[in-house]
Amino acid sequence: EMQLVESGGGLVQAGGSLRLSCAASGFTSDDYTIGWFRQAPGKRREGVACISSFDRSTYYASSVKDRFTISDDNAKKTVYLDIDSLKSEDSAVYYCAADPGSTYSAGSFYLQESFYDYWGQGTQVTVSS
Repeated sequence: EMQLVESGGGLVQAGGSLRLSCAASGFTSDDYTIGWFRQAPGKRREGVACISSFDRSTYYASSVKDRFTISDDNAKKTVYLDIDSLKSEDSAVYYCAADPGSTYSAGSFYLQESFYDYWGQGTQVTVSS
């Protein structure tokens, strides 16, 4: 059974940094695309970053690309999202999602929820000002 588990969320002061992790299990292929999404209260879930294990490509939403860094450890099947210079508007539940077996490069389409088959339960990030 394929499963994604996020961790690393918490309460952080504005201007600080945070690393979120997404541990994947049950994948039968070394190829995947994993995306990070976030949902703030009363807002739609939005894609912020994605990574393709196939060609190591990454893609970011324009609103976060200067502060967010996505990376992965393919051997551990773990994807990380490093967030720097945290702002109050970064407060949200952060989810990771996976498209196992993908051999597509990361791109804007992978910031859309419909391209993913598996989702984690989310981890809360709260930024205090």
